[in-house]
Amino acid sequence: MFTARSLIRVGISLALFILFAAYVNGVLPLTLVDQLERSAYDARVKLAASGTTDSRIVVVDIDDKTLKEQGQWPLPRDKFAQLMDNLFNLYHIKVVGFDVEFPDADRSQDLALLDQLAGGALKGDPIFIAQAGKVRPQLERDKIFAASLQHRPAVLGYVFYPANSPGADQKLGQLPPPVIPDARNRYPLIEFPKSVGYTANLPVLEAAAAGHGYFSNAPDEDGSMRKVNLLQEYDGGVYGSLDIAILQVLENGAPVAFGFDQGTQDMGHLEDIVVGDAVIPVDDEMNALVPYRATAFKGFNYVSATDVIKGTASAAVLKDAVVYVGTSSPGLEDLRITPVGQAYPGVEVHANLMSGVFDNRVMQAHPQYLRGSLLILLVLISVLITWVAMTRSVITGALAAVGTGVAIMLGNLALWRYGSVVFPLMPPLIFLLALYVFHLLYGFFIESRGKRHLSKMFSQYIPPELVEEMDTRKDNASMESESRELTVMFADVRDFTSISEALQPKDLSQLMNEYLTPMTRVIHTHRGTIDKYMGDAIMSFWGAPLHYPDHAKYAVETALKMTGTLVELNKTFKAKGWPELRIGVGITTGVMSVGDMGSEFRRAYTVMGDAVNLSSRLEGLTKEYKVQILCSEMTKDAAPDFQYVELDRVRVKGKEKPVGIYEPLMHKDAVGKELKATLLRHKQALAAYRAQDWDGAEKEFFSLQQSNPDRPVYGMYLDRIAYFRGHSPGAGWDGVFTFKTK
Repeated sequence: MFTARSLIRVGISLALFILFAAYVNGVLPLTLVDQLERSAYDARVKLAASGTTDSRIVVVDIDDKTLKEQGQWPLPRDKFAQLMDNLFNLYHIKVVGFDVEFPDADRSQDLALLDQLAGGALKGDPIFIAQAGKVRPQLERDKIFAASLQHRPAVLGYVFYPANSPGADQKLGQLPPPVIPDARNRYPLIEFPKSVGYTANLPVLEAAAAGHGYFSNAPDEDGSMRKVNLLQEYDGGVYGSLDIAILQVLENGAPVAFGFDQGTQDMGHLEDIVVGDAVIPVDDEMNALVPYRATAFKGFNYVSATDVIKGTASAAVLKDAVVYVGTSSPGLEDLRITPVGQAYPGVEVHANLMSGVFDNRVMQAHPQYLRGSLLILLVLISVLITWVAMTRSVITGALAAVGTGVAIMLGNLALWRYGSVVFPLMPPLIFLLALYVFHLLYGFFIESRGKRHLSKMFSQYIPPELVEEMDTRKDNASMESESRELTVMFADVRDFTSISEALQPKDLSQLMNEYLTPMTRVIHTHRGTIDKYMGDAIMSFWGAPLHYPDHAKYAVETALKMTGTLVELNKTFKAKGWPELRIGVGITTGVMSVGDMGSEFRRAYTVMGDAVNLSSRLEGLTKEYKVQILCSEMTKDAAPDFQYVELDRVRVKGKEKPVGIYEPLMHKDAVGKELKATLLRHKQALAAYRAQDWDGAEKEFFSLQQSNPDRPVYGMYLDRIAYFRGHSPGAGWDGVFTFKTK
């Protein structure tokens, strides 16, 4: 018998199922689910990529080398003619397709100059006219290129423009005949994607080529090329893409046909485009999914176009190959975003599709049974998770959810690998997660009472963000004092006394509130615990009560973020007429005592120890070295993901053991070549200084000072060197500078 609570659980499951069923049927868009599904598809493409090179297809690349040796783009047409002649006469390729269009006449100036002379000063010169007649055929480069195309299996590309796109009103060049001229009569039930404009090739070239195909451009909403469009309708006729045209040439002029799941158009759903023996699965928009071979481009042999023109390319690579002529040069703007690369040559997108057609690796994009199968899967998930949530423990429910998720992923991968079907992965997984989380939250907030132990223990001492995480992780946290390696930070406002004297008490209070609030937010966001505020100073630490090994990394990230936040704050302060603030930050990592400490009147969760004192001293030393952040060598070693510059080795007041002090600059990934060179020179200068090579150190520090005038530390070292020239530190000097004051 159903109870009220069980009916609520069933209602939750039913509501979520209706939501996702509406999404599956296209009634309700769920943008986030679509984005995640695209990411999951990309991951499966990368997982399935063989990483091997398909030697049957070769890309003749109009690369930077070609542009340097053969002339800037567009290349003279006689260069393409030479390319064609060598490809077929010297290298004996099978077919060539141009991922390049030729809508305009050759732009070389010599023919125009010849005509100008013939109609001008040399108009009546018989010798000139005779010689011009002999020279003209050599300068009519479009005709030369057209002649090289004739009687050869060569396919030229062109561009179609759909409605409401740039170029939609353009009709340039000679459009070739459609591959299906009477498409409306032959296939009245098929809705072909339509174009309204085009940029085609010169008539002389169009007439000479064996085939023509448009460049397919079907990016998803995020701009990634996961599929290629194969057929477009224009003015009642259907035209084929570059890849379709190449297949027709390879299949001896085979017509374009269609495959339906029930055999005929009237009975079935369109699933394939057929060209001879080639069968290409497509979706309702005539798009085929591209089976990328590699996780970076060049899954095919690339041959520079200039090497083909010169006849120096490898004959073994090109013999009997299907050749695509395209470009990888960034300057020619034919780079695409794909699932396997962010700057991927568009020509290789075509090559990957053709390779997949050859191997029957093109995935089924939209089988008729997909929607119904997905709805059935959602029903099964609903029944299973709801039943487990109502009858079993939380642990059993978690195991059931995880097991179901794993089964969905394994089944999906099996369909991908063995069935060549792209079955949606993220919709059932997100539905599973949402259903499980809703049931879990219902059980937590409705069926359980009271607060958790960790929340009661720590809520008055530490940020609520860490309390919630401890509550989730159920760490064995305790208020008892213990020794633990932590990272502690002191941050102090510079010249605060002068600032406070210049402001009215009300303004000073408001300024500090507007300073401390964002700084505290930065610390909390990076998992830090505020120990205390000391006037204008903030003391905080990382690594307790919630233990995590990378506490030093979070502390350094916090310090860098604080200095960046202060820049924005100062803009606001300046607009209000307040003084701009400068801070000094000291950070160190070490073993210290942490726990609930104090008296019977007042207690706090805090840290104590030598490392805490050292952090305070480092904050003070920022004034000496004129930097915003100083950290100890212990912190630097514990947070290696950042770029540091070593400033000195010092003995601070109250400690005999020297410590290396460093200034963190940025994350290592952001370091440029110029900064790396400066840091190397800095390191060499320090080495010379500690070796008492005063001349070498002075030279390096002076050079660094000249190129980095905003770094006072170099002037400080020059002053020390000047002093040591007259007061030698002795042979046993360890290079450590001792500070006598705090």
